[in-house]
Amino acid sequence: MKKIYNPRKQDWQELLKRPTQTIDDIEATVEEIFGEVRSKGDQAIAKYTSIFDGVSLNDIKVTDSEIGKASKQVSAELKEAITTAKNNIEKFHAAQKTSRVIVETQNGVNCWQEKRPIQKVGLYIPGGTAPLFSTILMLAVPANLAGCSEVVLCTPPNKEGAVNPAILYTANLCGVTEILKVGGIQAIAGMTFGTESIPQVYKIFGPGNQFVTVAKQLATKFNVAIDMPAGPSELLVLADDSANADFVASDLLSQAEHGIDSQVVLVSTSKGFIDDVEVKIKDQLEELPRREIAQKAIENSRLIYVEAKETALQLINEYGPEHFIICSADEDYYVNGIQNAGSVFIGDYTPESAGDYASGTNHTLPTNGYAKQYSGVNLDSFMKSMTFQKITKEGIKEIGVAIELMAEAEGLQAHKNAVTLRLKALQEERAYENQGV
Repeated sequence: MKKIYNPRKQDWQELLKRPTQTIDDIEATVEEIFGEVRSKGDQAIAKYTSIFDGVSLNDIKVTDSEIGKASKQVSAELKEAITTAKNNIEKFHAAQKTSRVIVETQNGVNCWQEKRPIQKVGLYIPGGTAPLFSTILMLAVPANLAGCSEVVLCTPPNKEGAVNPAILYTANLCGVTEILKVGGIQAIAGMTFGTESIPQVYKIFGPGNQFVTVAKQLATKFNVAIDMPAGPSELLVLADDSANADFVASDLLSQAEHGIDSQVVLVSTSKGFIDDVEVKIKDQLEELPRREIAQKAIENSRLIYVEAKETALQLINEYGPEHFIICSADEDYYVNGIQNAGSVFIGDYTPESAGDYASGTNHTLPTNGYAKQYSGVNLDSFMKSMTFQKITKEGIKEIGVAIELMAEAEGLQAHKNAVTLRLKALQEERAYENQGV
């Protein structure tokens, strides 16, 4: 990892760059595949599954028998762990439910807000070297709590045409309605347009590599929403001399092993602590089965020393990390001051992997600095807020003149007339009633 001491503020932007390709490098490939999937459907899906995953499939839909077989391959211990995580995720996300908001803004003017589920959602679950069955828990659990009627899951097959058993077991456990063996750009395109086998959805969730990230962004041009432009995973740790160097090194490596384009950063107010962590990383790296991947990610990473905690906090907010760990004697300063982070982990015994798996919070989070604008996935991600209003006769009389004046000032006469006609009708009704008296 590259060590930087007291970087100048004007150099922060360059220093904090993520190791990602520019969109221009991969956009043409994504657009080409999208165009082919849109016009050729399953034929294009099969072509790109063969090219990218090295397998030809007669049917990309996962069958009940495959799910049953997969369930038998998952150990009882892992099933118990998955259930523990599922229960915690359900508890945390169920607590996010809100009731209807009702307000009488003016006498006779009643407004309220209610939430409705997004009917059709698509979940993308990466396979490859790290089949992320934990992401199914993070997405399918809140989707079901929200009441989504269709939950479609796409995940790449291996070279034998199979899907990791834990992915199938977890998807079935969490109520996914359809599972498809398709990955990468073609999966996102399939859920965007719909094919003979892949249902079209209204919103796509899930992490992926840079190609998947660009594919999700392209999907938004075709009236499909996405959770966020989430790309390669990242972690920033703030630590001082009170922290445990072994723990911090393990946290940095836990993110580095995700992929070669991951990035980890340590910010510290102690040069000695940075040196200690550097040694611990080298020692722990040798014991990792995925050390080659982690090593390449470490090459993209940073050890940054700053003298003051105020500078440290400012730099961290500028970076906007996906995951932010605080190991400091003055943890309250950073907890209260952090503005831009996907998820925050506080103290020596709160590893980032707890949030990845089983504590209850969601691990689908904004990366690449998008924590400045986006929230992580939550229950509301699977819902829409709809507003309602009902105005009584007294209400339109009270608010009507204001509407007429504003509409006329904007030159929208039909808008004004919609109120004027009603007010006139009420005046005539009142006059008629008075005559009757």
